[in-house]
Amino acid sequence: MLVQNFLENSAQRLADKAAVIKGEDRYTFYDIEKAANSLAVSLRSSGFEYGERAAVFIDNSIETVISIWGILKAGGVFIVLNPSTKSQKIKYILNDCRTSCLITSSSRWNAAGDILSDISSLRTVISTGFPAEDSIGSLPDNIRFFSWDEAMGNSGETPPSIRTIDIDLAALIYTSGTTGNPKGVMLTHYNIISASTSITSYLENREDDIILNVLPFSFDYGLYQILMAAQFGGTVVLERSFTYPYAVIKKMKDEKVTGFPIVPTISSLLLQMKDLGKEDFSFLRYITNTAAALPVSHIEGLRKIFPSAAIYSMYGLTECKRVSYLPPDELPRRPGSVGKEMPNVQVYLVDEEDGIIDEAGKVGELVVRGPNVMKGYWELPEETAERLRPGLHPWEKSLYTGDLFRKDDEGFLYFVSRMDDIIKSRGEKVSPKEVENAIYSLEGVVEAAVIGVPDDLFGEAIKAFVVIREGSGLTENIILAHCAKNLEDFMVPKYIELRKSLPKTSTGKITVKGLE
Repeated sequence: MLVQNFLENSAQRLADKAAVIKGEDRYTFYDIEKAANSLAVSLRSSGFEYGERAAVFIDNSIETVISIWGILKAGGVFIVLNPSTKSQKIKYILNDCRTSCLITSSSRWNAAGDILSDISSLRTVISTGFPAEDSIGSLPDNIRFFSWDEAMGNSGETPPSIRTIDIDLAALIYTSGTTGNPKGVMLTHYNIISASTSITSYLENREDDIILNVLPFSFDYGLYQILMAAQFGGTVVLERSFTYPYAVIKKMKDEKVTGFPIVPTISSLLLQMKDLGKEDFSFLRYITNTAAALPVSHIEGLRKIFPSAAIYSMYGLTECKRVSYLPPDELPRRPGSVGKEMPNVQVYLVDEEDGIIDEAGKVGELVVRGPNVMKGYWELPEETAERLRPGLHPWEKSLYTGDLFRKDDEGFLYFVSRMDDIIKSRGEKVSPKEVENAIYSLEGVVEAAVIGVPDDLFGEAIKAFVVIREGSGLTENIILAHCAKNLEDFMVPKYIELRKSLPKTSTGKITVKGLE
């Protein structure tokens, strides 16, 4: 079984059923299957080989959906880049995994076009939005350019023959690392299929489910909405974001959406919308939340607006997709819990001194074992060994999450804190080091330290403490504008605080202890 079999099976069973709705356009499973086959044939004819990597740098769109399936059908590994990713980070990621193909769009060309000559592995570029002749002249001689229409020009009735098996990589999802450079989480076909099967099982998904997705495909939570819907034959209503909430809610009502995956940022915006509680949302069957835990006030507010919807509070991390979920009927009794492990997954808590923890209420690091656990970090053996360690049995390695949890006397999990300094803001992992590096690149900055602070809207908001050179003329607004220019949107600090000095350890190293 391979991930693309999800699409192929649904296209065979439900050829004329809407798989994706984008704006006024409706795409059937057959439409997407045929387009993905066409792309796969074009990729193979351009020299794309088994196991090679292809990156997708487009906003949430039907082309992104087709690209993901087409890369898999060509025997490749897909990487979806956040649409707000800046040029230098694109260059790092494409070079890190030696990408041979980039699929992008005219709206993202300014960020991608200038660095293509710096990607030695790149041989093919496919772009939507403008014809080939407008861009060939600006590309290095070794890169072949296709317009999207050209890539769709092959017969899409049958996919190319490939050698892929389920232990091969299907995706690389880049997540922030403590060194400031992103790490590629390696997910096999088996990993993705296992996670998808488990999640759709406890959500009790069915063919008549219609999922509203406003989350980016670079975020595994958003990506899996497309993958899971193809597995059970459901429909995804695709939106670029939740920037215009009233328009999104109107779409939800028009399409009679049954499933709505959210993060705390979205719940906060929903609760600020006037008169939403007077609307009829009886068609909505469930709401899911992950990234950061929902505040209890958010849960209570959502239950008033969507009284017929079951609310699933969940916990996961990119390295294994999902770990646990709280059954909706348990939510009133334990609103602060993220539940128990999902089907076909086991978890336990460990302490360096005491080993495995059985005592209720005692805090330990959460360890995960299951077929959803990543293969490792792309070409980072030391970082992989830190996370994947010998498990309960001689034949396995388990995922040490780096997150501290406790269990109650009935075995329900409660998140306590992270062991490292990674910040989870707006559903994304943010490396303080990466934000600090951007701030340090501004002339006049002497010292910088970045932390996460509790925030009802973002889960954690990013706060930067900065020491500037006397007479530099730097202000909070100038530093903020510099960050906005050089970092993805979700990495830009919400707060900038200028200080005369920052606390340091006895060895002179800046410490964040005491900063808030």
